[in-house]
Order: sequence, then C-alpha cells, then structure tokens
Amino acid sequence: QVQVVESGGGLVQPGGSLRLSCAASGRIFSIYVMGWYRQAPGKQRELVATITSGGFTDYADSVKGRFTISRDNAKNTVYLQMNSLKPGATAVYYCNLFMKRNYWGQGTQVTVSS
Repeated sequence: QVQVVESGGGLVQPGGSLRLSCAASGRIFSIYVMGWYRQAPGKQRELVATITSGGFTDYADSVKGRFTISRDNAKNTVYLQMNSLKPGATAVYYCNLFMKRNYWGQGTQVTVSS
C-alpha cells in the first residue's frame, strides 16, 4: 500500500512563487525517481521536473531557471519550488514516484492569475 499526497497549490499572481510538497507513505522501499507533472485544462499531462535517488535533476525547457525540484530521501518527500510563475503554469500538478512501478498523487491545483 503506497500513498502519494501533494500539497501547496493555490492562487498566485504572475511573477509570484509557490512551493509544492509531495509526501509518499506506506509500503516504501527505495524510490528511484520522483517527479512532478502537470495537466492544464484541455491539455495532456506533461513532465515538469524529475529527481533521481542520487539527486540528479531534469526539467522541462519551459520551467528551467525558474523551478527547482528537491528531494528528502529520508522523508520520502519531494518539493517543487516555483518562482517567476507565468499564467501558462496554471494546471493541476501531480506528484509521481517510481518504485518498480509508478505511483501517482491526486494532484494539487496551481492557478496563476491576476
């Protein structure tokens, strides 16, 4: 039994910042990769950022330089610091972890609007 829960979403003005958190609990052994995905209305779910168990990160081109993913392996938690937010970042953000198979959270809404 594995549970993935996102938090930290909300309404923010363009140029503002948010930090998302994702905590995994339950039958956790070793998590190879944790990441953030997002899905905007009418759009497909897309990769935002990932981080490996060794701390290697990867980002979508659209968020490079503005978003930072980090991971606390001891807490089975991943974070996404989002700075200089644009309206295009409005989406439901989903946390994903890979541990022999993929596990998904239910998402947290991020709305960037004036």
